[in-house]
Amino acid sequence: MEFDVKIENVVAFAALGRDIPLKSISRKLDSAEYNPEQFPGVVYRIKEPKAATLIFSSGKIVCTGSKDIDRAHTAIRTVVKDIKTTGVKLPNKFNVKIENIVASTQIKARINLEDISFALENVEYEPESFPGLVCRIPEPRVAFLLFSSGKIICTGARSVEDIHGALAKFKERLQSIGVDVKAIKRAVAEAG
Repeated sequence: MEFDVKIENVVAFAALGRDIPLKSISRKLDSAEYNPEQFPGVVYRIKEPKAATLIFSSGKIVCTGSKDIDRAHTAIRTVVKDIKTTGVKLPNKFNVKIENIVASTQIKARINLEDISFALENVEYEPESFPGLVCRIPEPRVAFLLFSSGKIICTGARSVEDIHGALAKFKERLQSIGVDVKAIKRAVAEAG
């Protein structure tokens, strides 16, 4: 069974191997924010593709807010190009690494989070502090947040394939304790 997965956020990272003068680029780039007393990097937002980036003096860039992996790569390339327009020499070739993908899906099942928390290993359920059950899977290394509504949030994946593989394992774990899991197609979920 294929889950209808929606990517909510992609966090990507690049190490350029060159120092970046943060004060200088923050003055030259529109929408760049630099307040070293509060945060040691420049916060730089771009509109196309829509993303927020953190630029550090060490040459590291973290991109967040993209809705897919390709856009995360494009966002980092755009930021590097923008930094170059300020006169900073940066490499033309660099690797972009996906650090984390946050995705969501919806299942139709009779979900009693308390019962599940007692029946499964490697889960945390503290309803007084958080309304969802947290379940960790070691391979691929992801964490799921399961809510009584049937909504599932997956975090920690580094590829879409990891998300689907982990969801299949999570489904097996739930079914092993008697939870009948049926995926809900997004169009049906949003209409209902």
